[in-house]
Amino acid sequence: MGRRPGDKARLAEIGVETIGQLAKTHSGALERLLGPAAGEKLAALAWNRDPRKLVTHRRAHSAGAQSALGRKPAEAKIFVPVLLHLADRVASRLRAKARPGRTVTVRVRFADLSAVTRSVTLDQPISATLMLAEIAEELVRGVLAAYPGEKTISLLAISVSHLEESAELQLELPLGLVDEKQRPGTQKGLARFGADRAVDKIRLRFGKQAVGYGTVALEAARSVPDAFRELAEKEL
Repeated sequence: MGRRPGDKARLAEIGVETIGQLAKTHSGALERLLGPAAGEKLAALAWNRDPRKLVTHRRAHSAGAQSALGRKPAEAKIFVPVLLHLADRVASRLRAKARPGRTVTVRVRFADLSAVTRSVTLDQPISATLMLAEIAEELVRGVLAAYPGEKTISLLAISVSHLEESAELQLELPLGLVDEKQRPGTQKGLARFGADRAVDKIRLRFGKQAVGYGTVALEAARSVPDAFRELAEKEL
């Protein structure tokens, strides 16, 4: 009880150890003991008088998804489809709320439950599924290269943070850069986003299982239903 470290001891000296006892104590006595501001505030709180606005809902500052794998070999045939499935879940949420993000983070957990995270912050925010999947794949490959002794993975996770509100897309000239497919302002980047939006529209009308990337569709049947996961997801 009490907001400052010494308040509890001071209140105990006058026999106040419960909220009920605090409510019965005259506010003047509390102000003399703890000071005008603290005494007045504690007296009000004891009677459940609090002018502060109650915040019952806060928008998430990031969007993420993870998949527990059990014990799987740290091979591309294992982690690439999982990352695409996770990227599809995350990116579709970002597009639904028009909140692309700049920072991509992956988490890799090994067999002994130790985990490593890697992240990258991009020049422009993204919300395209394949872009996110490929960036996450590069980060995971970097983790595995840094830990060559780890041959088994038990969990993979992707998150996107530094979300933006309806960010204006900066178009880029077709310069033939190696990473053009991962840059949202290029022709290839725009084509990927357009394909994702078409997928979103079909899913909105016919359900999430109606269409998707091949590996995602195959993995979805063996995973926890997304409708169940959505119960724990904060609104973006």
